[in-house]
Amino acid sequence: MLHQFAVPSSCRWLLLAVSCACLTSVQAQERIYRCGNEYTNNATVAKAKGCKPMEGGNITIIQGPAPTSSKAGGASAPRSGPKADSPEQRARDNDARQILESELRKAEERLSQAQKAYANGAPEKEGIEARNHQRYLDRVAELKAALTRAESDVNGLRRELSRMGGAPAPAAPGAAPAPSESVAK
Repeated sequence: MLHQFAVPSSCRWLLLAVSCACLTSVQAQERIYRCGNEYTNNATVAKAKGCKPMEGGNITIIQGPAPTSSKAGGASAPRSGPKADSPEQRARDNDARQILESELRKAEERLSQAQKAYANGAPEKEGIEARNHQRYLDRVAELKAALTRAESDVNGLRRELSRMGGAPAPAAPGAAPAPSESVAK
């Protein structure tokens, strides 16, 4: 004897709606074919092009913008947009240049101090370093790294200033080597 469960009518409608939603989602997942860098769900087109069916999970494809071709046909340098020649822009550029020059002077001072501390790879031993040679070698390596970092900072600031137009500010006497020079290693 079969027992029939008493299910309220509102639950029946809910059960029907959920089952319809499940069936719809199953039908929406068609087979996807890959044709090189293109994808399609049209089986006849895929068969004509010799596409391969995709296996696995869901695929999401986002169409990117089409590449633009230049008039000359060659690659050109990226442009940052039209250069505004307003008084406000010139004032901002001047402020930026002053900040970079100030940073360059500070970086050149740090470089000068790093060169003095490094002493061409033979700084004086301090304290326990006379008895512990490894500690001395570690400090020399740290000094060399600080010197390299300071050189890199100075060269980067000089490059940035040269991009802004004109030559960078003159270096203080003996403060920093020119970008083409290097410190003895």
